[in-house]
Amino acid sequence: MINRRSFAAVCAALTLGVSGWATFARAAEPLKVGVMAGPEAQVMETAVERARKEFGLDVKLVEFSDYVAPNVALADGSIDANAFQHRPYLEAMVRDRGFKLVAVANTFVYPIGAYSKKLKSIAELSDGATIAIPNDPSNEGRVLILLDKQGLIKLDDASNLEATPLDITKNPKKLKFIELDAAQLPRSLDDVDVAFINNTYAVPAGLIPTRDAILVEDKDSPYVNIFAAREDNQNDPRIKQLIEAYQSDEVAKRADELFKGTAVPGWK
Repeated sequence: MINRRSFAAVCAALTLGVSGWATFARAAEPLKVGVMAGPEAQVMETAVERARKEFGLDVKLVEFSDYVAPNVALADGSIDANAFQHRPYLEAMVRDRGFKLVAVANTFVYPIGAYSKKLKSIAELSDGATIAIPNDPSNEGRVLILLDKQGLIKLDDASNLEATPLDITKNPKKLKFIELDAAQLPRSLDDVDVAFINNTYAVPAGLIPTRDAILVEDKDSPYVNIFAAREDNQNDPRIKQLIEAYQSDEVAKRADELFKGTAVPGWK
């Protein structure tokens, strides 16, 4: 007959065995990482290959085409990490949706730019001009703050990272704002006077910020992109290995090639 102490020891051993097996099973699976389709995915592919060579790490990239799905997938456990957003956007998603997500490392700053097929300079904006801007909370505020700095509009709080057109207190040129999904912005150029487009979508559309933008963020922009994970897996050693592989000169060089010199490493 087994005594109470022995029974407790057996239960503890079984618990440790099950926990250890679960940890081993997770480690045996590929690390699933969400990225935006296009050049950001190509940058990550360089990091994945480096992580495979250095750590034997098996990574599966899951590509997305919008800014909401990667955080939904991370929150529900469909993927283990993602790398596509800046910190203000993540903070907005955490607050608005209750996601248990955290930033775990920096990637690059991708300055947002204003493009036009009708104007050569932002100073040429006429009264009543139409401006297309991203409709996600933080990138929308990012654009409006940039316009505020240019003196084209006045916000009630120029430090509000989530400002919307409703927060404009002065609009002397009576500019008209059209809010669009970020992926649709390059296609809007034929229909608007100016469109503010993230590098993620500008470069694949043949738009080079240093060559084509009529207004662009400074390279010291606070909107550095990040790796995000869940609170319960942020210390996964596989994520740390991928980050180490990513934050390298090799990956920085690849990003520089793909983004035509406008991707600024956020870890240096």
